[in-house]
Amino acid sequence: MASLITLVGAFAVLRVLGLLGVAALDGWLPALRGALAAMFLLTASAHFLAPRRHELVAMVPPGLRRPGLLVTVTGVLEIAGAAGLALPATHRLAAGCLAVLLVAMFPANVHAARTGGSLGGRSVTPLVPRTAMQVLYVGCCAAVAAS
Repeated sequence: MASLITLVGAFAVLRVLGLLGVAALDGWLPALRGALAAMFLLTASAHFLAPRRHELVAMVPPGLRRPGLLVTVTGVLEIAGAAGLALPATHRLAAGCLAVLLVAMFPANVHAARTGGSLGGRSVTPLVPRTAMQVLYVGCCAAVAAS
């Protein structure tokens, strides 16, 4: 849920800044790019910091080998994608790659929801709301990629 709050909150703040005259944030697209970057930096931090890293490793479906490495790689990709969103020359490619990454990581969310996983000491978001959030995140990435 923190990712959704970050996305919506950062979008609102950045959009208001654009309306107040910050030229680089003038428009919904720059605000969305910044909000997505903030969200992915937040989610990436969990890939490296205990205790959330251990919880993410536990979310990896058992059929996948080397879950610790997978969590590290996806965290690095989220950071790279966030950086790519900030650069005008790469924001479309970064957004498209992040959309693919979200789809690739979704089975871990399904596994966690079905097995009663936790993040930050709380139960993971149930599958239906988590799916809706995932659709929103992929849609936002697709909107930036298509811009």
